[in-house]
Amino acid sequence: MNSLDWAVLIGYFGVMVAIGVWSHKQVGNVSDFFTAGGKMPWWLSGISHHMSGYSAVLFTGYAGIAYTYGVTSFVTWSFPIALGIAIGSKLFAPRINRLRSRLQVASPLEYLKNRYDLKTQQALAWSGMLLKIVDVGAKWAAIATLLSVFTGITLNQGILITGAITAVYCTIGGLWADALTELGQFVIQLLAGVSMFVAVVLKLNDKGIGFFEAWDQPALHGHGKPLIGPYGTVFLLAFLFIKLFEYNGGMLNQAQRYMATSSPREATRSARLSAALWLVWPVVLFFPMWMSPLLVHAQKPDGSDSYGLMTEQLLPHGLLGLVIVGFFSHTMAMCSSDANAIAAVFTRDAAPVLSRRAREWGQRSGLIAARVTTVVFLALSMAVATQVNSPTFKDIITVVIKWVAGLMGPIAIPMMLGLLRPFRRSGPTAALTSWGLGLLAFWLVNYPINWNVDGGVPLQYQVSIPLAVSLVLYILIGYLKPEDTPERLAVIERINTDDDSTAVAVPAPADGVEDALGRTPVKD
Repeated sequence: MNSLDWAVLIGYFGVMVAIGVWSHKQVGNVSDFFTAGGKMPWWLSGISHHMSGYSAVLFTGYAGIAYTYGVTSFVTWSFPIALGIAIGSKLFAPRINRLRSRLQVASPLEYLKNRYDLKTQQALAWSGMLLKIVDVGAKWAAIATLLSVFTGITLNQGILITGAITAVYCTIGGLWADALTELGQFVIQLLAGVSMFVAVVLKLNDKGIGFFEAWDQPALHGHGKPLIGPYGTVFLLAFLFIKLFEYNGGMLNQAQRYMATSSPREATRSARLSAALWLVWPVVLFFPMWMSPLLVHAQKPDGSDSYGLMTEQLLPHGLLGLVIVGFFSHTMAMCSSDANAIAAVFTRDAAPVLSRRAREWGQRSGLIAARVTTVVFLALSMAVATQVNSPTFKDIITVVIKWVAGLMGPIAIPMMLGLLRPFRRSGPTAALTSWGLGLLAFWLVNYPINWNVDGGVPLQYQVSIPLAVSLVLYILIGYLKPEDTPERLAVIERINTDDDSTAVAVPAPADGVEDALGRTPVKD
């Protein structure tokens, strides 16, 4: 990097902070901070939903997969995401929007107190928050790894720089700041991605390799196969099922984009736009990665540095800075949206249970708590980022694929399926059992069983078995021990219909804890 690249990078950081300052004026209460007050246009929500699913892991971990295996990086990653969101646009998006518009909640998990009970909600909330800390930690490590390639600064310095900038704009501006910065980041990504695509095509032409002839080169042998190596049919099916839940709200931040729109119909349009972007745009981003074995020799065994090395070699200064800004935009988009989602879960779901004072927060004190929680979450995830590549977490892609994908299922199954009428018989017993035994299945498959299997348990089973266990138990226990009380059925009806005449009022729960409608029972 030279001074021109640094100017582009510093200018980008300045714009992000400026957007945060402007967005601060749009945030007057907790609802504005977490769900944009339900006033976000569907197209902005859709672009934000799309951008919040990216991070620099694409340019490190998945670039390594593309470098090693080729097009399977698209077939087993962005294609399942696109298909999952398309399915969820009808199945989940409108129902999640009704959580805000019908139940007046600000957190995706807030409705679980009435749908199941307080214990279930707390189990899902705390496990979801802990998983997100690990997930976001991997994202910080990914962008810091790229930053070290270009600038030579240490991993920890890179984590501190990106985390601090993100903390400023997402803490003061809330979801509005997240969405608006993601819109700007989408434009930057478009310019950077097209620049890299053109640069690779021109370089291949210089080598006498045509656009379609490249696939016949020995270095790309097998790279055109859609399923190869550990990424086979079972992995694809497992990943499709996982992404159906994860990218429609199971990881919380995408659910907020649906909640932020004005109506269920607008939420559906938002999801469809995001699905279309996931189907088309990653092809442009992945093409240079697929061609990378023809242009560079990765220094790392997993090939995770291949994209960074290729960028340095092919792009002039200025454009190099723009692509580096693109790396940052991906990571900061995802991490800021995650921070906002977790702050919502803590302040709305966890804190009121831990503290009577939290149950009495007004609009101003609740907003302050939300901002403080956002900073604390970012700090914890940055601390975890310093441990990536340690014996505990191993490499970045292991964290993202094995830990996050494997643990997401047991958390998402009760949350997402609880929205749907066909699963109305499944109550707190089914939810807690499927959650607990799903987590146990993850530990067994990845550790004791993995240690005793020659060559280890294949990756597709490591990520799919926990989700399968949770799904089967959730459905089976619901039929064996139905807990579809009138109160729980009332919640489900409010989520599944816009007709007030068919919806029964949701009663307030006991224990003095504010319910999903924002009411606190009055005790004599």
